[in-house]
Amino acid sequence: MFTYEDLRAIDKSNMYDILKNFHLQIEDAVKIAMNTDIDSFSTDGIKNIIISGLGGSAIGGDLIRSYTNYEIKIPVSVNRNYTLPEYASEDTLVIISSYSGNTEESVSAYNEAIAKGCRVVCISSGGEVEKIASENNHTIIKIPGGYQPRCALGYSFFCLLILFTRLGFIGDKQNNIHRTIASIKENSVKFADIRSNSNAAIEIANILKNHLPVIYSSVDILDIVNLRWRGQISENAKILAYGNLYPEMNHNELVGWELNREIMKKIVVIILRDGEDNTRIVQRMDITKKIFEQFANEVIEIGGTGNGKLERIFDLIYLADWVSYYLAILNDTDPTPVDVITNLKTELEGLSS
Repeated sequence: MFTYEDLRAIDKSNMYDILKNFHLQIEDAVKIAMNTDIDSFSTDGIKNIIISGLGGSAIGGDLIRSYTNYEIKIPVSVNRNYTLPEYASEDTLVIISSYSGNTEESVSAYNEAIAKGCRVVCISSGGEVEKIASENNHTIIKIPGGYQPRCALGYSFFCLLILFTRLGFIGDKQNNIHRTIASIKENSVKFADIRSNSNAAIEIANILKNHLPVIYSSVDILDIVNLRWRGQISENAKILAYGNLYPEMNHNELVGWELNREIMKKIVVIILRDGEDNTRIVQRMDITKKIFEQFANEVIEIGGTGNGKLERIFDLIYLADWVSYYLAILNDTDPTPVDVITNLKTELEGLSS
Protein backbone atom coordinates (compact mmCIF):
# COMPACT_ATOMS: atom_id res chain seq x y z
CA MET A 1 0.00 0.00 0.00
CA PHE A 2 1.08 3.63 -0.27
CA THR A 3 1.43 6.51 2.16
CA TYR A 4 0.60 10.21 1.94
CA GLU A 5 4.33 10.76 1.35
CA ASP A 6 4.07 8.43 -1.66
CA LEU A 7 1.17 10.50 -2.99
CA ARG A 8 3.15 13.73 -2.74
CA ALA A 9 6.15 12.14 -4.43
CA ILE A 10 4.18 10.72 -7.37
CA ASP A 11 1.33 13.24 -7.66
CA LYS A 12 3.55 16.25 -8.35
CA SER A 13 0.69 18.49 -9.51
CA ASN A 14 -1.45 17.62 -6.49
CA MET A 15 -4.51 16.22 -8.22
CA TYR A 16 -5.37 14.75 -4.82
CA ASP A 17 -6.46 18.13 -3.45
CA ILE A 18 -8.39 18.97 -6.63
CA LEU A 19 -10.41 15.77 -6.28
CA LYS A 20 -10.84 16.20 -2.54
CA ASN A 21 -12.29 19.70 -3.05
CA PHE A 22 -14.48 18.89 -6.04
CA HIS A 23 -17.62 19.92 -4.14
CA LEU A 24 -16.18 23.44 -3.79
CA GLN A 25 -15.65 23.59 -7.55
CA ILE A 26 -19.31 22.78 -8.13
CA GLU A 27 -20.39 25.45 -5.66
CA ASP A 28 -18.19 27.97 -7.47
CA ALA A 29 -19.53 26.93 -10.88
CA VAL A 30 -23.11 27.44 -9.73
CA LYS A 31 -22.27 30.87 -8.34
CA ILE A 32 -20.49 31.94 -11.53
CA ALA A 33 -23.30 30.75 -13.80
CA MET A 34 -25.98 32.34 -11.65
CA ASN A 35 -24.14 35.68 -11.65
CA THR A 36 -23.44 35.78 -15.39
CA ASP A 37 -25.65 38.33 -17.14
CA ILE A 38 -27.91 36.47 -19.57
CA ASP A 39 -31.13 38.38 -18.91
CA SER A 40 -31.10 39.95 -22.37
CA PHE A 41 -30.36 36.68 -24.17
CA SER A 42 -33.30 35.68 -26.37
CA THR A 43 -34.29 32.04 -26.77
CA ASP A 44 -37.23 32.83 -29.07
CA GLY A 45 -37.28 30.48 -32.03
CA ILE A 46 -34.35 28.32 -30.97
CA LYS A 47 -34.90 24.92 -32.54
CA ASN A 48 -31.77 23.05 -31.47
CA ILE A 49 -28.68 23.33 -29.29
CA ILE A 50 -25.14 22.39 -30.31
CA ILE A 51 -22.45 22.18 -27.65
CA SER A 52 -19.05 22.37 -29.34
CA GLY A 53 -15.96 21.20 -27.50
CA LEU A 54 -13.29 18.51 -27.19
CA GLY A 55 -12.00 16.23 -24.47
CA GLY A 56 -12.63 17.38 -20.92
CA SER A 57 -14.50 20.43 -22.22
CA ALA A 58 -16.94 18.27 -24.18
CA ILE A 59 -17.82 15.77 -21.46
CA GLY A 60 -19.97 18.38 -19.70
CA GLY A 61 -21.96 18.71 -22.92
CA ASP A 62 -22.32 14.96 -23.16
CA LEU A 63 -23.63 14.83 -19.61
CA ILE A 64 -26.16 17.63 -20.07
CA ARG A 65 -27.45 15.98 -23.24
CA SER A 66 -27.83 12.64 -21.46
CA TYR A 67 -29.19 14.07 -18.21
CA THR A 68 -31.87 16.23 -19.91
CA ASN A 69 -32.75 13.78 -22.67
CA TYR A 70 -36.22 13.00 -21.31
CA GLU A 71 -37.04 16.57 -20.27
CA ILE A 72 -35.81 19.05 -22.84
CA LYS A 73 -38.13 19.71 -25.80
CA ILE A 74 -35.52 20.49 -28.47
CA PRO A 75 -32.58 18.39 -29.73
CA VAL A 76 -29.21 18.74 -28.03
CA SER A 77 -26.06 17.50 -29.73
CA VAL A 78 -22.34 17.59 -28.95
CA ASN A 79 -19.96 18.62 -31.71
CA ARG A 80 -16.33 17.46 -31.58
CA ASN A 81 -15.11 18.89 -34.83
CA TYR A 82 -13.69 21.91 -36.64
CA THR A 83 -17.01 22.41 -38.42
CA LEU A 84 -20.66 22.53 -37.42
CA PRO A 85 -23.48 20.39 -38.83
CA GLU A 86 -25.20 21.82 -41.91
CA TYR A 87 -28.44 22.39 -39.99
CA ALA A 88 -26.77 24.97 -37.72
CA SER A 89 -28.47 28.31 -38.39
CA GLU A 90 -29.84 31.47 -36.80
CA ASP A 91 -32.30 29.16 -35.01
CA THR A 92 -29.43 27.26 -33.34
CA LEU A 93 -27.91 27.99 -29.95
CA VAL A 94 -24.23 27.12 -30.17
CA ILE A 95 -22.44 26.77 -26.83
CA ILE A 96 -18.68 26.93 -27.25
CA SER A 97 -17.11 24.95 -24.40
CA SER A 98 -13.34 25.35 -24.37
CA TYR A 99 -11.62 25.34 -21.02
CA SER A 100 -8.41 26.96 -22.24
CA GLY A 101 -10.19 29.03 -24.86
CA ASN A 102 -7.55 28.03 -27.41
CA THR A 103 -8.69 24.58 -28.55
CA GLU A 104 -8.27 24.87 -32.31
CA GLU A 105 -11.30 22.77 -33.20
CA SER A 106 -13.53 24.86 -30.92
CA VAL A 107 -12.19 28.17 -32.26
CA SER A 108 -12.83 26.97 -35.81
CA ALA A 109 -16.37 25.90 -34.94
CA TYR A 110 -16.92 29.24 -33.19
CA ASN A 111 -16.00 31.17 -36.32
CA GLU A 112 -18.36 29.02 -38.36
CA ALA A 113 -21.15 29.64 -35.84
CA ILE A 114 -20.67 33.37 -36.36
CA ALA A 115 -20.70 32.94 -40.14
CA LYS A 116 -23.95 30.97 -39.95
CA GLY A 117 -25.59 33.57 -37.73
CA CYS A 118 -26.06 31.19 -34.79
CA ARG A 119 -26.77 32.49 -31.32
CA VAL A 120 -23.72 31.87 -29.16
CA VAL A 121 -22.84 31.43 -25.49
CA CYS A 122 -19.30 30.55 -24.42
CA ILE A 123 -17.91 28.73 -21.39
CA SER A 124 -14.18 29.31 -21.07
CA SER A 125 -11.36 30.51 -18.85
CA GLY A 126 -10.15 32.95 -21.52
CA GLY A 127 -7.92 32.63 -24.58
CA GLU A 128 -9.05 33.13 -28.16
CA VAL A 129 -12.63 32.20 -27.30
CA GLU A 130 -12.90 35.08 -24.84
CA LYS A 131 -11.37 37.43 -27.41
CA ILE A 132 -13.86 36.43 -30.12
CA ALA A 133 -16.75 36.64 -27.64
CA SER A 134 -15.71 40.16 -26.65
CA GLU A 135 -15.41 41.27 -30.27
CA ASN A 136 -18.88 39.93 -31.10
CA ASN A 137 -20.62 40.91 -27.84
CA HIS A 138 -21.40 37.27 -27.05
CA THR A 139 -22.21 36.02 -23.57
CA ILE A 140 -19.30 34.26 -21.90
CA ILE A 141 -19.47 32.32 -18.66
CA LYS A 142 -15.93 32.99 -17.44
CA ILE A 143 -14.50 30.15 -15.34
CA PRO A 144 -11.17 29.99 -13.48
CA GLY A 145 -8.08 28.69 -15.24
CA GLY A 146 -5.33 26.50 -13.83
CA TYR A 147 -6.99 23.08 -14.05
CA GLN A 148 -6.58 20.19 -16.42
CA PRO A 149 -9.82 20.26 -18.47
CA ARG A 150 -10.76 16.78 -17.23
CA CYS A 151 -10.45 18.08 -13.65
CA ALA A 152 -12.80 20.98 -14.38
CA LEU A 153 -15.98 18.95 -14.94
CA GLY A 154 -17.68 20.87 -12.13
CA TYR A 155 -17.37 24.00 -14.24
CA SER A 156 -18.08 22.48 -17.65
CA PHE A 157 -21.24 20.64 -16.54
CA PHE A 158 -22.82 22.72 -13.80
CA CYS A 159 -22.39 25.98 -15.72
CA LEU A 160 -24.35 24.31 -18.53
CA LEU A 161 -26.97 23.01 -16.12
CA ILE A 162 -27.56 26.47 -14.66
CA LEU A 163 -27.58 27.98 -18.15
CA PHE A 164 -30.22 25.50 -19.31
CA THR A 165 -32.42 26.26 -16.31
CA ARG A 166 -32.01 30.04 -16.53
CA LEU A 167 -32.88 30.02 -20.24
CA GLY A 168 -35.97 27.93 -19.50
CA PHE A 169 -35.04 24.80 -21.42
CA ILE A 170 -35.46 22.64 -18.29
CA GLY A 171 -36.92 23.08 -14.82
CA ASP A 172 -35.08 24.37 -11.77
CA LYS A 173 -32.47 21.93 -10.39
CA GLN A 174 -31.26 23.74 -7.28
CA ASN A 175 -32.45 21.02 -4.88
CA ASN A 176 -30.84 18.32 -7.02
CA ILE A 177 -27.61 20.32 -7.13
CA HIS A 178 -27.54 20.87 -3.37
CA ARG A 179 -28.06 17.16 -2.71
CA THR A 180 -25.34 16.27 -5.22
CA ILE A 181 -22.87 18.67 -3.60
CA ALA A 182 -23.65 17.20 -0.16
CA SER A 183 -23.15 13.67 -1.46
CA ILE A 184 -19.81 14.50 -3.09
CA LYS A 185 -18.63 16.30 0.04
CA GLU A 186 -19.43 13.22 2.11
CA ASN A 187 -17.71 10.89 -0.36
CA SER A 188 -14.64 13.12 -0.54
CA VAL A 189 -13.89 12.26 3.08
CA LYS A 190 -14.17 8.53 2.34
CA PHE A 191 -12.20 8.47 -0.91
CA ALA A 192 -9.43 10.79 0.32
CA ASP A 193 -8.69 8.58 3.32
CA ILE A 194 -5.93 6.22 2.21
CA ARG A 195 -5.69 4.66 5.65
CA SER A 196 -9.27 3.38 5.51
CA ASN A 197 -9.81 -0.35 5.08
CA SER A 198 -13.10 0.35 3.26
CA ASN A 199 -12.05 2.89 0.63
CA ALA A 200 -13.95 1.62 -2.43
CA ALA A 201 -11.82 3.63 -4.86
CA ILE A 202 -8.60 2.01 -3.65
CA GLU A 203 -10.21 -1.43 -3.60
CA ILE A 204 -11.30 -1.12 -7.25
CA ALA A 205 -7.95 0.36 -8.30
CA ASN A 206 -6.16 -2.64 -6.80
CA ILE A 207 -8.39 -5.00 -8.77
CA LEU A 208 -7.74 -3.09 -12.00
CA LYS A 209 -3.96 -2.96 -11.61
CA ASN A 210 -2.24 -4.91 -14.41
CA HIS A 211 -5.60 -5.62 -16.06
CA LEU A 212 -7.66 -4.22 -18.93
CA PRO A 213 -10.90 -2.56 -17.76
CA VAL A 214 -13.97 -3.14 -19.92
CA ILE A 215 -16.96 -1.10 -18.80
CA TYR A 216 -20.62 -1.77 -19.60
CA SER A 217 -23.73 0.23 -18.77
CA SER A 218 -27.16 1.11 -20.09
CA VAL A 219 -27.49 3.63 -22.91
CA ASP A 220 -30.27 5.51 -21.12
CA ILE A 221 -28.75 7.08 -18.02
CA LEU A 222 -25.13 6.04 -17.65
CA ASP A 223 -23.84 6.23 -21.22
CA ILE A 224 -21.67 9.27 -20.51
CA VAL A 225 -20.72 8.03 -17.06
CA ASN A 226 -19.35 5.00 -18.89
CA LEU A 227 -17.40 7.29 -21.22
CA ARG A 228 -16.07 9.26 -18.26
CA TRP A 229 -14.77 6.09 -16.59
CA ARG A 230 -12.90 5.15 -19.74
CA GLY A 231 -11.50 8.63 -20.28
CA GLN A 232 -10.33 9.09 -16.70
CA ILE A 233 -8.62 5.71 -16.57
CA SER A 234 -6.85 6.43 -19.86
CA GLU A 235 -5.71 9.96 -18.97
CA ASN A 236 -4.98 9.61 -15.27
CA ALA A 237 -3.76 6.01 -14.98
CA LYS A 238 -2.24 5.92 -18.49
CA ILE A 239 -3.76 2.55 -19.38
CA LEU A 240 -6.27 1.63 -22.03
CA ALA A 241 -9.90 1.16 -21.02
CA TYR A 242 -12.77 0.06 -23.22
CA GLY A 243 -16.51 -0.17 -22.93
CA ASN A 244 -19.89 -0.44 -24.58
CA LEU A 245 -23.59 0.04 -23.93
CA TYR A 246 -26.67 -2.11 -23.45
CA PRO A 247 -28.65 -3.13 -25.41
CA GLU A 248 -26.46 -2.49 -28.50
CA MET A 249 -23.54 -4.62 -27.30
CA ASN A 250 -25.90 -7.61 -27.09
CA HIS A 251 -26.36 -7.41 -30.86
CA ASN A 252 -22.67 -7.63 -31.84
CA GLU A 253 -19.87 -7.31 -29.27
CA LEU A 254 -21.18 -10.11 -27.07
CA VAL A 255 -20.10 -12.65 -29.71
CA GLY A 256 -16.52 -11.42 -29.29
CA TRP A 257 -16.35 -13.08 -25.89
CA GLU A 258 -16.11 -16.49 -27.60
CA LEU A 259 -12.40 -16.65 -28.50
CA ASN A 260 -9.07 -15.09 -27.38
CA ARG A 261 -9.65 -16.59 -23.97
CA GLU A 262 -6.08 -16.11 -22.78
CA ILE A 263 -6.42 -12.37 -23.37
CA MET A 264 -9.78 -12.33 -21.59
CA LYS A 265 -8.10 -13.54 -18.42
CA LYS A 266 -6.52 -10.06 -18.18
CA ILE A 267 -9.89 -8.30 -18.43
CA VAL A 268 -11.82 -6.89 -15.49
CA VAL A 269 -15.43 -6.13 -16.39
CA ILE A 270 -17.14 -3.25 -14.63
CA ILE A 271 -20.93 -3.18 -14.93
CA LEU A 272 -22.40 0.20 -14.00
CA ARG A 273 -26.01 -0.07 -12.86
CA ASP A 274 -28.72 2.44 -12.05
CA GLY A 275 -32.01 2.05 -10.21
CA GLU A 276 -33.87 3.45 -13.22
CA ASP A 277 -32.37 1.04 -15.75
CA ASN A 278 -35.01 -0.40 -18.07
CA THR A 279 -36.28 -3.76 -16.80
CA ARG A 280 -35.20 -5.51 -19.98
CA ILE A 281 -31.75 -3.91 -19.71
CA VAL A 282 -31.45 -5.28 -16.17
CA GLN A 283 -32.33 -8.74 -17.45
CA ARG A 284 -29.73 -8.43 -20.20
CA MET A 285 -27.10 -7.39 -17.66
CA ASP A 286 -27.91 -10.35 -15.43
CA ILE A 287 -27.65 -12.83 -18.30
CA THR A 288 -24.45 -11.43 -19.82
CA LYS A 289 -22.78 -11.14 -16.43
CA LYS A 290 -22.81 -14.94 -16.29
CA ILE A 291 -21.02 -15.03 -19.65
CA PHE A 292 -18.36 -12.53 -18.54
CA GLU A 293 -17.75 -14.49 -15.34
CA GLN A 294 -16.75 -17.53 -17.39
CA PHE A 295 -13.90 -15.72 -19.15
CA ALA A 296 -12.90 -12.45 -17.44
CA ASN A 297 -10.53 -12.22 -14.50
CA GLU A 298 -13.24 -10.55 -12.44
CA VAL A 299 -16.64 -8.86 -12.80
CA ILE A 300 -17.46 -5.85 -10.63
CA GLU A 301 -20.95 -4.36 -10.34
CA ILE A 302 -21.27 -0.75 -9.20
CA GLY A 303 -24.40 1.31 -8.66
CA GLY A 304 -24.71 5.00 -7.86
CA THR A 305 -26.39 5.97 -4.60
CA GLY A 306 -28.84 8.78 -3.96
CA ASN A 307 -32.51 9.52 -4.56
CA GLY A 308 -32.04 11.76 -7.59
CA LYS A 309 -30.61 10.98 -11.00
CA LEU A 310 -28.05 13.80 -10.75
CA GLU A 311 -26.79 12.46 -7.42
CA ARG A 312 -26.41 8.93 -8.77
CA ILE A 313 -24.65 10.08 -11.93
CA PHE A 314 -22.09 12.11 -10.03
CA ASP A 315 -21.69 9.44 -7.38
CA LEU A 316 -20.33 7.16 -10.10
CA ILE A 317 -18.36 9.91 -11.83
CA TYR A 318 -16.66 10.93 -8.60
CA LEU A 319 -15.79 7.31 -7.87
CA ALA A 320 -14.23 7.01 -11.33
CA ASP A 321 -12.08 10.07 -10.68
CA TRP A 322 -10.67 8.55 -7.50
CA VAL A 323 -10.30 5.03 -8.94
CA SER A 324 -8.27 6.37 -11.86
CA TYR A 325 -6.22 8.53 -9.50
CA TYR A 326 -5.30 5.65 -7.20
CA LEU A 327 -4.64 3.41 -10.18
CA ALA A 328 -2.10 5.99 -11.36
CA ILE A 329 -0.46 5.95 -7.93
CA LEU A 330 -0.35 2.14 -7.95
CA ASN A 331 1.27 2.37 -11.39
CA ASP A 332 3.82 4.87 -10.00
CA THR A 333 2.79 7.49 -12.55
CA ASP A 334 1.85 11.13 -12.09
CA PRO A 335 -1.87 11.34 -12.95
CA THR A 336 -1.79 14.93 -14.26
CA PRO A 337 0.56 15.12 -17.30
CA VAL A 338 -0.73 13.93 -20.66
CA ASP A 339 2.55 14.17 -22.55
CA VAL A 340 1.44 12.30 -25.65
CA ILE A 341 -1.44 14.77 -26.18
CA THR A 342 0.87 17.72 -25.57
CA ASN A 343 3.35 16.33 -28.10
CA LEU A 344 0.57 15.80 -30.64
CA LYS A 345 -0.53 19.44 -30.30
CA THR A 346 3.08 20.60 -30.69
CA GLU A 347 3.50 18.61 -33.90
CA LEU A 348 0.20 19.91 -35.26
CA GLU A 349 1.28 23.49 -34.57
CA GLY A 350 4.32 22.87 -36.78
CA LEU A 351 2.18 21.77 -39.70
CA SER A 352 0.27 24.08 -42.02
CA SER A 353 -3.50 24.04 -41.56
